[in-house]
Amino acid sequence: MSTTATVVTAVAAFMAGFSGVSVFVGAKFVVEPLAAYGVPRRIWNLLGAAKLAGAIGLLVGYAVPAIGIAAAIGLILYFTGAVITVVRARSYGHVPFPLIYMAPAVAALALTV
Repeated sequence: MSTTATVVTAVAAFMAGFSGVSVFVGAKFVVEPLAAYGVPRRIWNLLGAAKLAGAIGLLVGYAVPAIGIAAAIGLILYFTGAVITVVRARSYGHVPFPLIYMAPAVAALALTV
């Protein structure tokens, strides 16, 4: 794995992990939009866990590349779903936020494959 891929993967893992932890601690900048978009409260912990699993999977990918690839794909799918959720809620000004979190996962996947 190149230095660039290593750094980009670490950034992707940090961003996904930060976002996942933010759900668990109830950070306003995460949970208020979830409520506004109509995401049921009962699945918020699952969403946070999915982001944390993706972050951990990216880091495990340093040792087992297939897991890192699967984690990157999972995060890309997760944040694609987030974009769809934001668009369905007609909150178009918020579309860039999940894209910002998705970008390092896309880059990590591109640099790994």
